[in-house]
Amino acid sequence: MSTFPVPDTRQDMRLVPAAAACWFAALAGLLHGWWTAVATGLASAVLAALVLWRARDHPRARDAAAALLVLGLLAAGPVAWRIRDAQRDELRASAAEGLPASLRVNVAERPKPVRSAGYADQQAGARSVVLAADVRTASVDGRPVTSSGRVLLLAPVERWSSLLPGQEVTAAGLLMPPRGSDLTVAVLSVRGPPGEPGPSPWWQRAAAGLRSGLHDLCQVLPEEPAGLLPGLVLGDTSALSPRVEQEFVSAGLAHLTAVSGGNLAVVCGAVLLLLRLLRLGPRLSAAAAGTCLAGFLVLVGPEASVLRAGVMAAVALLALALGRRGSALPALAFAVCLLVVADPAMATDFGFALSVCATGGLVLLAPRWADALVRRGIPPGFAEGLAIPLAAFLVTAPVLAGMAGSVSLVSVLTNVLAAPVVAPATVLGVLATVTGPWWPGAGKVLVHLADPEARWLITVARHGARAPGAVIAWPGGWVGGLLAAAVLVVLVFAVRHRRVRVLLAVLVAGALLVFVPVRVLAPAWPPRNWAMVECDVGQGDAVVLATAEPGRAVVVDAGPEPGPVDECLHRLAVDRIPLLILSHLHADHIGGLSSVFDGRAVGAIAVGPGRSPGWAWRQVAAEAARRAVALVELNPGERLDWPGLALDVLGPRYVPARTDGPPDGTTINNSSVVLRAETTAGRVLLTGDVELAAQADLLADIGDLKAEVLKVPHHGSRYSLPAFLAAVAPRVALVSVGAGNSYGHPSKSTIDTLTALGARVTRTDVDGDTAVVTGTAIARRGEPRGPPRR
Repeated sequence: MSTFPVPDTRQDMRLVPAAAACWFAALAGLLHGWWTAVATGLASAVLAALVLWRARDHPRARDAAAALLVLGLLAAGPVAWRIRDAQRDELRASAAEGLPASLRVNVAERPKPVRSAGYADQQAGARSVVLAADVRTASVDGRPVTSSGRVLLLAPVERWSSLLPGQEVTAAGLLMPPRGSDLTVAVLSVRGPPGEPGPSPWWQRAAAGLRSGLHDLCQVLPEEPAGLLPGLVLGDTSALSPRVEQEFVSAGLAHLTAVSGGNLAVVCGAVLLLLRLLRLGPRLSAAAAGTCLAGFLVLVGPEASVLRAGVMAAVALLALALGRRGSALPALAFAVCLLVVADPAMATDFGFALSVCATGGLVLLAPRWADALVRRGIPPGFAEGLAIPLAAFLVTAPVLAGMAGSVSLVSVLTNVLAAPVVAPATVLGVLATVTGPWWPGAGKVLVHLADPEARWLITVARHGARAPGAVIAWPGGWVGGLLAAAVLVVLVFAVRHRRVRVLLAVLVAGALLVFVPVRVLAPAWPPRNWAMVECDVGQGDAVVLATAEPGRAVVVDAGPEPGPVDECLHRLAVDRIPLLILSHLHADHIGGLSSVFDGRAVGAIAVGPGRSPGWAWRQVAAEAARRAVALVELNPGERLDWPGLALDVLGPRYVPARTDGPPDGTTINNSSVVLRAETTAGRVLLTGDVELAAQADLLADIGDLKAEVLKVPHHGSRYSLPAFLAAVAPRVALVSVGAGNSYGHPSKSTIDTLTALGARVTRTDVDGDTAVVTGTAIARRGEPRGPPRR
């Protein structure tokens, strides 16, 4: 049986003009000042009054005009007034001056972790959280100010991550101006713990216990499915691997880890279907589904996106329970009106726009397309499976393009492949969440049943993200969104004409004939006879040294996070690693350690004499034990040989004595393992992150440092001795550095010195993966990673 409402060509459009006018008025007010909301609302009301006067004998037009009149007045009145209050709030003026403040606030949403890649002795992960909160009282620079606006708190993850919506706390820090065009009046950068935390509502404590229980149950699963399942069920991505998160974005599946109307419809629809099977009436079924909806909203939290999805799901379930034909579009328009009037900030929320567009596409386009496919002989289930993701992609592509600055070309296919398992995984996850506290054994069984679905989604996302041309760059912001919308409109109207369809088919076929052989059948990467590759892993290091045996290579360092080094090795078709060397234990060199093992045989992990920082050493030792591989130490004077590759260990020449206190970053850098590799492209000097003292030691103790290729120390920082660089005299200098990094890498003085020495300098933030082939020729993959997450 079809899950769609029966297509109705006479959709009730009476509320649509009112919803559009209210949304546009709020959007104009937030972007250009509150007075534009007044002007837009009054213009809508005047237009509605004129239509009312002229359409007295047309009931449908009269009803539409009446709704537009009411919403226009609301936009010009309460909506504009709330925008005005936020734009004139006293805290906003203080935030522009960066003054210290102490605020008593009521937490409005669950804390959201801010992840960042590891660097130096900073472990990768969440170090801060962002909380939305409503101001109760405020003191700025020691004087009281009046404010009732909403602020964002940027606070340390310790102690702040456990706060719940509804709690009152005192926060002290420095004010900063808000960046977005919403109702936020200021951002408070907090340094200390929350002061005088008040009690949280009992239902929020209960919901937090259920969320924590699901995370505990998921520990029986492997790391990636264990982090994904809470995201699928509750939108809780706190344990989601950064690698999986990025793959879901590239594959067009990111919406699965954010609670939306789809999640709510699956959960409440399952309840509704069960009650219908028990032959209960529509009113009782609607009441039970509504109760389930309210409980689920509390469970996932009161974020704006959740409330938006809840309202839309509620009106959709109500229409379904009452058997109203053609009521989905009026329900959507009503939800838009209600949400924008209640919270004008929704108007600039990308999630809101995505939700509205997706729902509109499923209401207006998907049923008709599915019906057209059925008439052409395609089974109903397959027809709907094709129509839903295609309609969703078409209507949301402009918003996604403007928001992300890119377009996923594989999202339709990945969503078709993912669709069959999303509902079962969601239902099983919800059942495990509510069952686990009372019956842990049953909860674990349910989680195990959801494991194959989670693994399938990860597999689809990973292969989708790896597909050649999976993501193409696109202009961001409003310009990019409008451009994407214009392109789609032209295509939709063009394909309605047979000759244009034929022309488009010819163009697509020609493009496939040109690009598929180039990108897939005869890929330009990796180049033939490559000797070494500096992998683009962001702000970190990872080097691959080829042996004479195809698929077998030595890896030096693993980058700052899982994923990038694995993708680099996948592109190089490396599946056997006799030795994985970690030059030193800073996070940007060991963070991707676990992903080196994905689908590969690793002989041993080698480290230098350093054992700091302690957390990093424990992590490396635990990974070696978990993978059952040897953990060995390299010391100066050792030589390692493989067919086509030899390594001489040159440093560290001096390792300071261990003390009770933690060594500083320079000490750890100077303890880096320094290697000289004999390759088919000549000698390669791998220097880790050695700084001035270690470079001076190498100059003093090693007679000949000359090498054709230099892996530039410490990401090209300014801590490089010109005499050291001159002693190496490289023909090629490789700089591993992250795009947009905040450390000033690489230093202009270091690059200028290398250039003056006649070296050809490459940078992974510009060139992407960089290979050195026989004869010291250079090949660039040319797809650098984006800036590091902050």
